[in-house]
Amino acid sequence: MRQTRALISQLLQNIGGKKEVEAYLTQFAEVDSTKFAVIKVGGRVIQEGLEDLCSALAFLYEVGLYPIVIHGAGPQLTTALAQAGHLTHWDEATGLRLTDAETLSIAAKLFTRVNHKLVDALEQMGTRARPIPTGVFDGELLEPDRLGYVGRITGLDLDPIRSAIRSGHLPILSSLGHSADGQLLNINADDATRVLAERIEPHKVIFLIMKGGVLDGRKRLIPSINLAEDHEAVMAAPWLTGGMRFKMELIKDLLDKLPLSSSVAVTAPSLLPKELFTYRGSGTLIRRGERVLRVDDGLEGIDRGRLKALLEGCFRRELVPGYFEDKRFYRIYVTESYRATAILTREKGLPYLDKFAVTERAQGEGLGGSLWDRVQRDNPRMFWRSRVDNSRINPWYFSRSEGSVRDHQWVVFWHGLDSFDAIRDAIDCALEMPHSLLSHAVTEPH
Repeated sequence: MRQTRALISQLLQNIGGKKEVEAYLTQFAEVDSTKFAVIKVGGRVIQEGLEDLCSALAFLYEVGLYPIVIHGAGPQLTTALAQAGHLTHWDEATGLRLTDAETLSIAAKLFTRVNHKLVDALEQMGTRARPIPTGVFDGELLEPDRLGYVGRITGLDLDPIRSAIRSGHLPILSSLGHSADGQLLNINADDATRVLAERIEPHKVIFLIMKGGVLDGRKRLIPSINLAEDHEAVMAAPWLTGGMRFKMELIKDLLDKLPLSSSVAVTAPSLLPKELFTYRGSGTLIRRGERVLRVDDGLEGIDRGRLKALLEGCFRRELVPGYFEDKRFYRIYVTESYRATAILTREKGLPYLDKFAVTERAQGEGLGGSLWDRVQRDNPRMFWRSRVDNSRINPWYFSRSEGSVRDHQWVVFWHGLDSFDAIRDAIDCALEMPHSLLSHAVTEPH
């Protein structure tokens, strides 16, 4: 494996600007050392992405951060059972592995071996790590007649974790537990992560998987999920199956118990530093989120003052006088917190996106992506424009449009327009739309 210093340098280059990294380091330095992050590492990551994983964890260690790492070993256990001539059986209702005495015996040895493998790899990079294969999770048998020795967590002993961090070690946990009478229990690692995060309330909760995030039916990455808006649709999707379905249920249960500001990221080990130290993160960001209010044909129920402040704060420019009085609004979308909005008028018989504004903090929470998905679902045929020099948002618009054309001042985008006449009319209309923002900047918002 490569030298740690070289890895640190490479990671800094890969994840972006030094100022951005330093800003996050300052933010994380204010968090209690045990509350920085809980990171769940999938068993396949240890099989196929061990170097990337250890590089990322070494980076965190080098900058003085101590995530609590809990790993799975599902693929390794399936292989070990097959080699022992023992078939793996799964419970269809829960997705949990049925655990008889032989499975438990093999699992106990294997989990400890995988735990030590990760610790050894970290130590070889100069990262001090402490193996904690047992001793954290107290539990009881979940449904012994149906599931065997599968456990449910009833309590936590955080002393082994605190001791590791106090002595300058990364705590590396397996998800084995014990009952009150000393019975060893096989506890699902995702569920162990959930319980641990509920108790600790860390700044970050991250699931590392080789797929790099939640993928839709076309194997495309879903960058953000706002559970308040998206949960029902995601859970009903035919592509959400098996372990990812179980993981999504656990994540929702976890976020329901954590502060509203909490989030869960699902990403790849190689992208862990980017997730932690860049504003836009990586993989799939999941939040409890907030509802989106939609008002049709007017402003009824809309707080004009808050909406005006949101628009002018995001665009750093004042609205033209009479904007709210003169516009014929078709649909207005605004989140509960007034941190994201989409304003549509109707032009040439088609929805025209007049304004799309999201605060920087809400962008980092994935609220803009969630709002955009809602707008596109409600308005499958739509067009809009953006200034040609708007390099921050235009790449995002290009990825979400079906076509575009530009002149010296504007880029016109559209989706759902399937005829030449409709596209031509949309382009002409967009280019002729009057300005709705004054040219001078507003005072920097507080």
